[in-house]
Amino acid sequence: MSEATSAARTTMEEPVAAGATGADSTVPEATTAGATVAQAATAVRAPADETLADRAYRILRDRLVLLEIAPGEPLSETILSEETGVGRTPLREALKRLEADHLVVTYPRRGTFATAVDLTDLAEISDIRGALVPLAARRAAAVRGGDAAEDLRAVLVQVRAITGEESRRDLMELDLDVHRIIDRAASSPYLEETLVRLDGLVTRLWCLLIDRLPVMRDHIREHIPLMEAILSGDEGVAEELAHEHVRHFDTAVRAVL
Repeated sequence: MSEATSAARTTMEEPVAAGATGADSTVPEATTAGATVAQAATAVRAPADETLADRAYRILRDRLVLLEIAPGEPLSETILSEETGVGRTPLREALKRLEADHLVVTYPRRGTFATAVDLTDLAEISDIRGALVPLAARRAAAVRGGDAAEDLRAVLVQVRAITGEESRRDLMELDLDVHRIIDRAASSPYLEETLVRLDGLVTRLWCLLIDRLPVMRDHIREHIPLMEAILSGDEGVAEELAHEHVRHFDTAVRAVL
């Protein structure tokens, strides 16, 4: 495991310093219901009707994206089967999907490994996201969140409720959920599939550089006006805010490379 990856995995568990930045004082009453950011994120990511293959895919995808499985680390089917609680057949189906996501790679007679995080991919990923993320935001606003509107409202409450006491991992999970819900709100399976993959690759970059990047809470809170614009049906504002969010991420990463 590289020193950078080890540091990223360690600091992911540390809480973000409270008071590092100003908090939004206009928090809906629903935020006092007692649901933590982590609990809300888990509820979003774990649909009740998921198959065993879906379960294995969801668990392993998040572990790979958050660098809990380090880049280059070999994957043992026996160990993964025990850790995910699924058999070999659904596990292998999940691994095939993860390979399509560029999160694992299989070599003949060598086995399956977590893919490396290549910082040189940033430019290409940012170019693609710069075109597709604003498109998804505009489409989502056109239908005010569509079938994902309820989840969008729920995750908006959670983002507004961030206190600064959450661990970096909890915030990373919340950030992933926000992106995945907005992707789904665009009401285009093809666009959603592409963006979910890109979201995962971008998050791996973020995790690798987390100690050198701006405060995680600020990054996530950029989604508040974006989600509000989507839910209110303001297509132009949603598109522009999404474009700015992608640009801010790209600028922040390039500044520390």
